[in-house]
Amino acid sequence: MISMKARLAKVFDNVSVNQILIINTGMEDSNFLYLTGFKDGLFEGSVLLVKRNSMALFVSPLEYGIAKRERPKEMKLVLLDKAGKMSGMLKKELHGKRVGVNGAFLPYNLHQELSSLIKARFVDISKQMLQARLVKDESELKTMRKAVSITKKALSMGRSSLKVGMTERQVAAVIDSTMKDSGAEPAFASIVSFDSNTALPHYGAGGARLRKNSIVLFDIGAKVDNYCADMTRTFMFKPDPKSAKFKRFSEIHSVVSEAQKLALEKIKEGARASAAHIAAANYIDRYGGGIYRGKFIHALGHSIGIDVHDGGAGLYPGCKQKLKRNMVFSDEPGIYIEGFGGVRLEDDVIVGKSHSKFI
Repeated sequence: MISMKARLAKVFDNVSVNQILIINTGMEDSNFLYLTGFKDGLFEGSVLLVKRNSMALFVSPLEYGIAKRERPKEMKLVLLDKAGKMSGMLKKELHGKRVGVNGAFLPYNLHQELSSLIKARFVDISKQMLQARLVKDESELKTMRKAVSITKKALSMGRSSLKVGMTERQVAAVIDSTMKDSGAEPAFASIVSFDSNTALPHYGAGGARLRKNSIVLFDIGAKVDNYCADMTRTFMFKPDPKSAKFKRFSEIHSVVSEAQKLALEKIKEGARASAAHIAAANYIDRYGGGIYRGKFIHALGHSIGIDVHDGGAGLYPGCKQKLKRNMVFSDEPGIYIEGFGGVRLEDDVIVGKSHSKFI
């Protein structure tokens, strides 16, 4: 079970405000999902008013039934059945208070409207909210393990579906369908790329057709009850072991695999977040006298949770965050050769006390 009181305490221990105001626009603020635990409903335009030990949710009749069914016991529901009801209640509740808002999500014009309507001091607590979400509780970890399990299933189904002539889009459709049939949704647009397209880290899934001896990259993630997974596999389809392409690919894959293992050894409680990236990058840059120097072109990893890139910290040079137990990061080194292809291997890691492991 989700402990809402524990989450509220973790958030308020991080900020110096009387209350927190979360306003959804046409989409839900991730912090809204974190604090409510809601798994259904759109909650467009809904407002969540958060105190240290309680929450009040302002909803329209469209969302009231779902909110009533899903709400935690710490939540009070306020039905917005009359125009102006919410603004009047917020004016009274927030007058003269220090109110935390998610400045990274709240549109500027809405912030201006709030400031003119309510005599309160609004404080951006977006960074503190991300920090509070970095360490996962057991409920979150259980859900993320399920998301990873479904992602692994989708990776397997995608690979077994491959046939000569298939397009990247067709394979992505198989992967997405597998996630949905397993009770999940894609956490992001699935990346399926062939051959030279694999050298483009944020490529999507296009019309390139699969051939024998092709490099294939899957970068996918399932989302289960709001929580995401993010995994990447790179391999060759019907390889020709005698070809120069296969031999070059095999060497690159081996280098990336070793870099991922070296990085994992640095991901542990108390370590600097930057240490894992440095270990992987140094190995790649120095391998073979520097033949792959500069070909690892992105951060080793990012925090994962309600958002795929959950923010707050990452495994990259310059990040001074000390790792804590039950943080979750991706470990995804890669080497990218323009015109040839790329190799990226990615797994999700739960930070442990003396060592960490892939989920």
